[in-house]
Amino acid sequence: MKLSESSPSDGRHHVYMRRALHLAAQGLGRTAPNPAVGAVVVQDDQIVGEGYHRGAGQPHAEVEALQQAGELAGGADLYVTLEPCSTVGRTPPCTEAIAQAGIGRVIYACWDCDPRNAGRADEVLAAKGIDTMRGILGEEARRLNEAYFKHKTTGRPFVTVKLASSLDGKIATRSGDSRWVTGEQARRFVHQLRDRSDAVMVGIGTVLADDPALTTRLDGSLGRDARRVIADSTARTPPDAQVITVDSEAGCLIATTTAAAQERVAALEQSGAEVLRLPTKNNKVDLRALMEELGRRDVMSLLVEGGATLTGGLLAEGLVDKLLMFYAPKIVGDKDAVGAIAGLAVAQMSDALTVEITDIERIGEDMLITAYLPVVSL
Repeated sequence: MKLSESSPSDGRHHVYMRRALHLAAQGLGRTAPNPAVGAVVVQDDQIVGEGYHRGAGQPHAEVEALQQAGELAGGADLYVTLEPCSTVGRTPPCTEAIAQAGIGRVIYACWDCDPRNAGRADEVLAAKGIDTMRGILGEEARRLNEAYFKHKTTGRPFVTVKLASSLDGKIATRSGDSRWVTGEQARRFVHQLRDRSDAVMVGIGTVLADDPALTTRLDGSLGRDARRVIADSTARTPPDAQVITVDSEAGCLIATTTAAAQERVAALEQSGAEVLRLPTKNNKVDLRALMEELGRRDVMSLLVEGGATLTGGLLAEGLVDKLLMFYAPKIVGDKDAVGAIAGLAVAQMSDALTVEITDIERIGEDMLITAYLPVVSL
């Protein structure tokens, strides 16, 4: 049996793999510490089975698709967005299920970075008489699971910072008013981001200024709340803040330091928050220590929604992987208004952070720029 690489002319393969990627995306924010994976079984150019991984401990995408296909899986092609697992975890190895179903060929998008599985599927499947092909939409598959790859290789979450500003880079007026910078469609997009993230984080300044709930609100959709994380060095979060009291199973984590008064900590815990004391750096929560702790708690994807000080601190520590920058068709025109990022203190333009812009699109009346920090390696 042989392993083959994809070629640009494999249009039919792309159609089925895109379907598998679409299925995989439905698991984003729900599978940690596992990747989001989709699978499609194709017999005689017809999809006869499909599935996606719905959560840790639940059947993998391949198993769901094979069960749906039933006897039609015999001799069929199986398209998978990630290399099938070949070792026993919470569930049996998918390579075994593939062989038992009689699949004729496995086409997968990219290798798994988990050292227990990485590069083993080809050999295992070949020993069972099954051909494999890899590389179909591989870059798209890696981007889909960028949080999984980051978490698996570093132990820290993939950090996405979302910023919403006027065209002149202001996120609030001098009085602190920030509602609303962007339009309704952009705000709906942010709720979709929360739905697909393991945790959402803001600083204490945002909590005190806006009292956000940070829940997911999607009309007509079964959205889920991300875990709420607040960077609050001295435990100034009000015990009745919405991030704590809102009706949600996701929970709220207050990251503070030893500088926080015990009575403040006790009041937050009594109101239902979990309080985590961390080391300090520059008299604030050590953000790197916080990322390490979130990673240990299986937070693979972290969405940061401001404000300027928290964003600047994360950028200064090299902890940001991706920027989503919304620009509204508005001009504030006030030097004392609140800027989008604070605290970097770049003296020379040559020292400014350089990012890679990968996409520019319209979201309703606003513009969204997607950019990656150069430290990201996928």
